[in-house]
Amino acid sequence: MKRMLFAAALATACAASFAQTPALPTSKAPAGAEAYIISPADGATVGREVTVRFGLKGMGVAPAGVSKDHTGHHHLLVDVTDLPPAGQPIPNDEHHMHFGGGQTQTTLKLAPGTHTLQLELGDANHVPFAPPVVSKRITIHVK
Repeated sequence: MKRMLFAAALATACAASFAQTPALPTSKAPAGAEAYIISPADGATVGREVTVRFGLKGMGVAPAGVSKDHTGHHHLLVDVTDLPPAGQPIPNDEHHMHFGGGQTQTTLKLAPGTHTLQLELGDANHVPFAPPVVSKRITIHVK
C-alpha cells in the first residue's frame, strides 16, 4: 500500500513539474510561411513502404542547431491528433519524427491500415514557430 501511495505521489509531482516547465523562446515565422506534404496525396492508397516528400514555402531549411532567421527543420507527425504545445520542444518518438539534418523526404514503413501524416517546422531547438508552420493533416491507407 505504501508503494502505491508513493508511486501516486511521485507521478503527481512529476506531472506538476512537467506542467510547470517554462516555455522556451519562440522563433517568429514570417507571414505566409507554409509547410506542406508534396507526396503522397491525401487519401492515397500506398504500400507498406511509402516515401513522404516535404515542402516548405516562405522559409528555408537548416539543420537542427543552426539558428538563422526564417529557417527551421521538418518534423513528421505520424498518427498524431494534437500539435505539440507551443514553447516546448517537439517530442522525439515514433509519432514525432525529427529531421534535424535538414532532410526533405523520408521513407516510412507503416503497418497496414489508415494513418495520418502532418509536418511541423521546428527552429534550431526543435521548438515550433509562432505562428506554427504546419501542413494540412493528410490521411493515407496502407495496404
